[in-house]
Amino acid sequence: MPKIEGIQKVLVIGSGPIVIGQAAEFDYAGTQACRSLKEEGMEVVLINSNPATIMTDKDIADKVYIEPLTVDVVKNLIRKEKPDSVLPTLGGQAALNIAMELEECGFLEEQKVRLIGTTSLTIKKAEDRLEFKQTMEKIGEPIAASEVVETVEDAVAFANTIGYPVVIRPAYTLGGSGGGIAGNEEELREICANGLRLSRVGQCLIERCIAGWKEIEYEVMRDAGGNCITVCNMENLDPVGVHTGDSIVVAPSQTLSDKEYQMLRSSALSIITELNITGGCNVQFALHPESFEYCVIEVNPRVSRSSALASKATGYPIAKVAAKIALGYTLDEIPNAITGRTFASFEPALDYCVVKIPRLPFDKFIKAKRTLTTQMKATGEVMSICTNFEGALMKALRSLEQHIDSLDIGRYTDRSKEELLERVRIVDDRRIYIIAELIRKGATYEEIHEITKIDRWFIDKIAILVEMEQRLKRETLTPELLAEAKRIEFPDKVIAGYAGMTEREVHDLRVANGITAAFKMVDTCAAEFEAATPYYYSCFGSECEADAVKTKKKVMVLGSGPIRIGQGIEFDFCSVHSAWSLEQSGYETIIVNNNPETVSTDFDVANKLYFEPLTPEDVENIVDLEKPDGAVVQFGGQTAIKLTQALMEMGVPIFGTSAENVDAAEDRELFDKILEECGIPRPKGHTVFTTEEALEAADELGYPVLVRPSYVLGGQGMQIAINDDDIIEFMSIINRHVQEHPILVDKYLMGKEVEVDAVCDGEDILIPGIMEHIERAGIHSGDSISVYPAQSIKPEVQEVLVDYTRKLARSLHVIGLINIQFIVYHEDVYVIEVNPRSSRTVPYISKVTGIPIVKLASQVILGAKIRELGYETGLARKADYTAIKMPVFSFEKLRGAEISLGPEMKSTGECLGIARTFNEALSKAFLGAGINLPQHKKMILTVRTQEQEDAVPIARRFLALGYEIYATLGTKKALARAGVEVIGINKIEQEAPTLMDLLLEHEIDLVIDIPKQGEHSHDGFLIRRTSIETGVTCLTSLDTANALLTSLENVDKTQMSLIDIAAIEGRQGTAH
Repeated sequence: MPKIEGIQKVLVIGSGPIVIGQAAEFDYAGTQACRSLKEEGMEVVLINSNPATIMTDKDIADKVYIEPLTVDVVKNLIRKEKPDSVLPTLGGQAALNIAMELEECGFLEEQKVRLIGTTSLTIKKAEDRLEFKQTMEKIGEPIAASEVVETVEDAVAFANTIGYPVVIRPAYTLGGSGGGIAGNEEELREICANGLRLSRVGQCLIERCIAGWKEIEYEVMRDAGGNCITVCNMENLDPVGVHTGDSIVVAPSQTLSDKEYQMLRSSALSIITELNITGGCNVQFALHPESFEYCVIEVNPRVSRSSALASKATGYPIAKVAAKIALGYTLDEIPNAITGRTFASFEPALDYCVVKIPRLPFDKFIKAKRTLTTQMKATGEVMSICTNFEGALMKALRSLEQHIDSLDIGRYTDRSKEELLERVRIVDDRRIYIIAELIRKGATYEEIHEITKIDRWFIDKIAILVEMEQRLKRETLTPELLAEAKRIEFPDKVIAGYAGMTEREVHDLRVANGITAAFKMVDTCAAEFEAATPYYYSCFGSECEADAVKTKKKVMVLGSGPIRIGQGIEFDFCSVHSAWSLEQSGYETIIVNNNPETVSTDFDVANKLYFEPLTPEDVENIVDLEKPDGAVVQFGGQTAIKLTQALMEMGVPIFGTSAENVDAAEDRELFDKILEECGIPRPKGHTVFTTEEALEAADELGYPVLVRPSYVLGGQGMQIAINDDDIIEFMSIINRHVQEHPILVDKYLMGKEVEVDAVCDGEDILIPGIMEHIERAGIHSGDSISVYPAQSIKPEVQEVLVDYTRKLARSLHVIGLINIQFIVYHEDVYVIEVNPRSSRTVPYISKVTGIPIVKLASQVILGAKIRELGYETGLARKADYTAIKMPVFSFEKLRGAEISLGPEMKSTGECLGIARTFNEALSKAFLGAGINLPQHKKMILTVRTQEQEDAVPIARRFLALGYEIYATLGTKKALARAGVEVIGINKIEQEAPTLMDLLLEHEIDLVIDIPKQGEHSHDGFLIRRTSIETGVTCLTSLDTANALLTSLENVDKTQMSLIDIAAIEGRQGTAH
């Protein structure tokens, strides 16, 4: 039992929807901690608004509330559940902020609830910029000269005393939100004004800029007894000035002398002792590259993104240990789960090198600024492990899935050395490739270091990789050269390209000379003790430590790689559940994945974990060793599906839907044939390769048309074209990468979009529920508000949907999951898309209906039938609740990104509103997404001509709620004709007062801006960007506006219900 008396029931606060800066690492930490608390016999109550994660699953906590993360909701939950303690250190900044407010207003004391895992004083000392500064001065730890300001004028005055450039950091924000580096007064005024608005307490820290120093992080643990250990130290390849979440990070640090390492380690330990931290903590330092001068950048008194990386890099389960420390245990009482015989007080030692590279969203936002600063932009990350830095870097580059296999990307070959030395001053995600090109052009290490301040050691490692490229181009491929190229992880494909051979020839030459991958174990202690949990990475030229002896049937589950827009944490949820289910069915499970933030790469989810890139060659190395009896690809999103063909060529059977049937759903002509046989209509369309063909197709179909590449996820590259110019523009964007597959041009229908996930056993199907989108077709399903059960679909249309789903599943011979998107247009049903795999709605529909779809699918692919598993087939009976999935965006983090919604996905995460009535569920969903209205009751409305009629009732309803509406001329006239009076306002380029002036006065609650389809007018773009950057809700669809109105008109926010989804049982029986 716990060392602290009186802890029986713990409330864990989660981190909410995934946004840039707060991603899946908290799902992983929260899941591990909840399991750790349950091991100790605690009753665990969880609140988190994110339906896509494992953490909000009924197996993880005793009571699960997927509710908006606001102070009022948490207060109601504490009154209802009466926990004796709250653990807030596992839900990132969101959870810490809520805990601080509950503590400060005296609510926790009044309810006799204690904070465990940290104290509010500790949070204050680390998070409050002034308190932190005073604490550091007290113990003599150096920090950059700084001052806390509450007005822009104070900021300017202080900057004048310390000189530019200065860094602006808002207090209590996440992922560097609103911060930045200002080089002059004008920039300072802009960044600081925005930062003050975003900060919870209206404070910003202005400090001396130490850009160019090395950035070093220490991940440390401390218990209440005062024992401290360092779990891992990490070094950023990019110097200070780039947010650590956007930097290439290497662990352990590579360029520190022992004296520097020990100096910073002692500093980190004295800081956490002074702050009295219990549990995990992350300390960031800046170290002067030439002297021993250093300063403390910041301390996070919670589990952070770096803790997830440190956990995966060392195999030390930080969150699990932190949860036990919160209950009062000390480090020397907690066993190390990896070795099974050492204790948590034993510092990990690494005999390998780990590299993390961020996955940035610029492939989705082509127009966004690519520069990297102190404001984080990455949506996810990959990690790789190797025995040398060069190899780890090469493995990480190919794990990103960005069509890059090495540092030779062929982009900058035509630039001169002088041009490139100018270009390398720009800090962006392509800088490492430019450094490689500079080395090819003969630049010296000094010249590169002088500009980039990247340590010469890293530049030398990049040079070693460039040298190997040159040798492979010039010399004949001897076994010795091949062995050396493989040691630093050059893929066969790249070697083949340089040597003028085929990939298979290189592979065979390797095997003939015994150059094969060996697998090493991650064991936390550099092999001093034997490890009990199998967690492996590959390298060349070493002996193999993996035990591949077969004791039972083996199945390989392929993960989904880094989190990016369009392929998020939902697929990790599916992979983990499938691994758990397959293990229950008596299989040995092997997970292959490379994402350090997720639950699937936790050391105890599968029987074996291979931390490797998801490419055919890397997977083949594992297959050769393990010889699995089958592989599962339908749960890992597009990443895993893409490996289907390669796996079959290696002779690995695919469990579930076969490869040719997956192809049939993607291949236009095969699919059209199937639809014809089933008698199912679809929008007319053509397949094309060239711009000329696309123009002919569009001409024949009649505009508007939908243009998209086949084989993509998240609608990547999808666009609606309304004229020839659009087609020419879109085709040029799509064809930037060589297209192996044709491009599809379809007639675009404006109807209701409906989505279905189903499990199919080869004979019959089970549909847990039908989901309807609030926004009309044309907005990507991941970006639209989705409602279960469907509200406006008539019973006879529902029967057609079920019938079509059954026919399609049978014709495609689907075994396992299938996701189908339909359009209902004047009561007719059309099919737009069929995916014979898991989709992003699977976790949400499983949780609200109580039907464990992934578990069922995992049993079905092994040959079970739905009825044998105890479920009726067809459409399941409706649950008693309405659930609404609301997308969450991270636009304010990406300067210059276009925010109007279309067929290409842009949201990073989602939250859920669940209630007995539609209106309450809708209200909760908006609240969870952070849309909290009304405040000032003033709004801006600008609508394109075709939709002005539809805008009339919306304007009327907002006026009835007491809103003042400002509209531009065209919209104002249209509303006046219908008898609705609004206030006119000028467009941006006209004289003041304009729309822009209104927005900047911070009095506006809401902007509804419906752009012309394909409109690239600068005016609308500026309005949408400015509203996002000043924190105003901006909607670009009238359907969304309608939903928001419904929620504002009907709900009393003080009377919200709370629903425990762990108590929802999957109903037997069908809808009839």
